[in-house]
Amino acid sequence: MFNNLSDRITASLKGLRGHGRLTEADVDKTVREIRRALLDADVAVSVVREFTGRVRERALGEEVSKALNPAQQVVKIVNDELVEVLGGATGELHWAKNPPTVIMLAGLQGAGKTTLAGKLAKWMKSEGHTPLLVAADLQRPNAVNQLQIVGERAGVPVFAPEPGNGVGDPVLVAMNGVSTAQFQQHDVVIVDTAGRLGIDEEMMEQARNIRDAVNPDDTLFVVDAMIGQDAARVAEAFRDGVGFTGVVLSKLDGDARGGAALSITGVTQRPILFASTGEGPGDFERFHPDRMANRILDMGDVLTLIEQAEKAFDQEEAEKAAAKLASGEDFTLDDFLSQMQQLKNMGNIKKMLGMLPNMGQHREALDNFDESEIGKVEAIIRSMTPQERNDPKVINGSRRNRIAKGSGTTVQQINQMLERFKQAQQMMKTMGQGMGGGGMPGMPGGPGMGMGKKSRGKQAPPKQLKKSKSKNPAKAAREQAEAAKKAAEGGSTGGQGGSAFGGGAQQAGQPDLSDFDPNQLPPEMQKLLGGK
Repeated sequence: MFNNLSDRITASLKGLRGHGRLTEADVDKTVREIRRALLDADVAVSVVREFTGRVRERALGEEVSKALNPAQQVVKIVNDELVEVLGGATGELHWAKNPPTVIMLAGLQGAGKTTLAGKLAKWMKSEGHTPLLVAADLQRPNAVNQLQIVGERAGVPVFAPEPGNGVGDPVLVAMNGVSTAQFQQHDVVIVDTAGRLGIDEEMMEQARNIRDAVNPDDTLFVVDAMIGQDAARVAEAFRDGVGFTGVVLSKLDGDARGGAALSITGVTQRPILFASTGEGPGDFERFHPDRMANRILDMGDVLTLIEQAEKAFDQEEAEKAAAKLASGEDFTLDDFLSQMQQLKNMGNIKKMLGMLPNMGQHREALDNFDESEIGKVEAIIRSMTPQERNDPKVINGSRRNRIAKGSGTTVQQINQMLERFKQAQQMMKTMGQGMGGGGMPGMPGGPGMGMGKKSRGKQAPPKQLKKSKSKNPAKAAREQAEAAKKAAEGGSTGGQGGSAFGGGAQQAGQPDLSDFDPNQLPPEMQKLLGGK
């Protein structure tokens, strides 16, 4: 959603690089470009005016004039102000002292309330809660049936005593839903309410009656992130007519300009708590203003990436893989398949790659990335015998023809997959040799990955230890040990790379990846990005 806005803001900030001192004209030009980018992204005019005013005032102040690197300081200022526009600190739900915690969803029809109710329930369940969905939208055709299907997919029970389609009292259903949750010992109740195509008094009155009947701990306003700054106007009407404690953005994966996310908090003074990022039941995440600001400035969102990896990756399998690497065992196609499956469990791979810093320069490659290629690789490996998976060298021409027929692919695709696997296997060997000394080979800052332009995409081979010429076994062993120690010390130092912005905007508690260059990814990942 923020691709165009991100490209334009980062382009305007890159124009400041190389300036030892920033003049007022430099700052005005940058602020003017940022203002145009925000207005084109459909951000509310009042929010744009306030944001650019604060950026200009701080950029012309002492914190920039006395900085060693003024350009980095301006980037930090823009990052700080984006965080403030998006809400500052991460918002939190209000939990009831005596369960159940009641959460009421409100918003216009078509905003995605019913689908989001299922996603929120699934997220609650993953956090150890026992949610109950309440079907209080009795007006929209098939709304009750839709919530039942969504609840079934999320593995969460649904309280739906009325068929809907205009039949039943939504206030009574909401009250009975809370009572049922207390009786069945559910600790969270999520009430789905009716919306309208536009704001009207009948909808507001029904929402107020449900609110007064169940006394929710949180009322979440669900807004379609694709409607731009008009979201701020609708949110103001709901805030004044019903009142809400937090905002949930739906359809954040769309291709709209992103004005809603940057406008709604500044206008309503209510935090954005959650965001729906896709169509799947698990495409739902907490909204962190600092991480979203980093994404907009193309600094990546490594913390969210790490959190997703921690949830998806099997700790036991990871420990086995690490032990196998350390022992020097060969990396097999079964290991390759296992890693790919765990990577798929993390969700949309294209979205995850987009969370890496400085991926804006590879946007075209990301857009062309075809995730179906991973499915083809899985089919190829599953069409192999155990012997072929353990020792790909035995795969001759006739075996390749058999595997191609079994996997629905071509011999050429099998050859390409085996070549990628060979590169991954070599990288794993290098990683095994480097474990415990001087970083992980193949990653930025570690041995085995060139940091300059000439070495991009190429992996340096591990240094071979010179054999001792002494015929005395004790002396030879001592010389060999000293040579190994020197090699380890030499490999522990990594070069320093350049950065689009430098480290000035690093967030507290976030890994410093300002020098990360996507071109330093392992060769097989670069091939995946290129779709070759």
